[in-house]
Amino acid sequence: MKSALVGGLVLACAASVAFAKTNSKPPIKIGEINSYSSVPQFAQPYRQGWQLAVEEINVTGGLLGRRIEVISRDDAGKPEEALRQAADLTSKEKVDVLAGGFFSSVGLALAGHAEASRRVFIASESLADAIVWEKGNRYTFRLRPSTYMQAAMLVEEAAKLPARRWATIAPNYEYGLSAVAVFKELLKARRPDVEFVSYQWPALGKIEAGPTLQATMQARPEAIFNATFGADLTRLVREGSQRGIFPRTPVVSMLSGEPEYLETLKDDTPRGWIVTGYPWDQIDSREHASFAANYYRRFNEYPKVGSAVGYATMQAIFAAIRKANSIDNEKLVLALRGLKFSTPFGPAEFRAIDHQSTMRAYVGKLDLRGHKGTMVQWRYADGKAYLPGDAYVKARRPAAAMK
Repeated sequence: MKSALVGGLVLACAASVAFAKTNSKPPIKIGEINSYSSVPQFAQPYRQGWQLAVEEINVTGGLLGRRIEVISRDDAGKPEEALRQAADLTSKEKVDVLAGGFFSSVGLALAGHAEASRRVFIASESLADAIVWEKGNRYTFRLRPSTYMQAAMLVEEAAKLPARRWATIAPNYEYGLSAVAVFKELLKARRPDVEFVSYQWPALGKIEAGPTLQATMQARPEAIFNATFGADLTRLVREGSQRGIFPRTPVVSMLSGEPEYLETLKDDTPRGWIVTGYPWDQIDSREHASFAANYYRRFNEYPKVGSAVGYATMQAIFAAIRKANSIDNEKLVLALRGLKFSTPFGPAEFRAIDHQSTMRAYVGKLDLRGHKGTMVQWRYADGKAYLPGDAYVKARRPAAAMK
């Protein structure tokens, strides 16, 4: 007991010394921007995820002998507001790195600011392929599996269905357009016999589920690819269930297995849908078990996708600073290219050619357990296996962004 007490005092003293040293130097500042007021079901867990990562690093003394400070802003889901906040963070607050972005339009706007201000930007959630390809630049790196990657994961399962006639339902903006284009391209490459008989493009957040489904089913599809999410997804599922469309018609759906959306759907979770998602309660890897336990102890709730993304965003930034041994942005760019870092889902790295992370995802089917939606028959999809080759990237990414 005595030795344990002495050991505890030594650790406490060491922590106090580390704390005093890190507080004698100015902090490393990370400017974080997200859609906290417009998508709280994702953004709040995301905030808690990065808060946990920052608390953990600061307890150990921070980085480069300096404490990590995050200055967080709300973009309200608007690109123009995100740019206003980014300008303030870089010019007034003098942040060393930028991170965040939920909607694709916001992520693209922040990527443009990163290039103009020569400030490293880690696009945490935005899935738009253009962020790392057509609009890619030297200073922007994307964390989550992209639209292309998640579509490729789903195509593997969609190709096994007997369906030949496909319909699509996706929001009418970059993410939805890209999701449908990639899904169609990759599915037809695997199954030349399929045809796409209907495309529905509801406005983001304003889906009229009844007319959308009526127009879809008039084309007599044998399967549907869905890329709606949030409140649009809930309306679509409930209307489709009432009309008897689900589960009669097979659906392949991007993001729908994420806890953020399953918690809202509850008993309405459509059984049998093939989805990408996050079966947090069934993952037994050491990295995830440690993250989930620490997250629960800190916030008294279980993690969501946003939680893991927020945590991994900071882990990537911390790893880059360690590798560069600097916060100079040119040195950080070089450190980030090919950087290997840890996430709750396992190891990942940023590809040098397009700055896309190889972060993994989960693919499975939806089911109900105890009046709650869950994923079953899921598999771990390594992001590295679903990225296109160098020739594909070079044809789409500006040559200047390769330098």
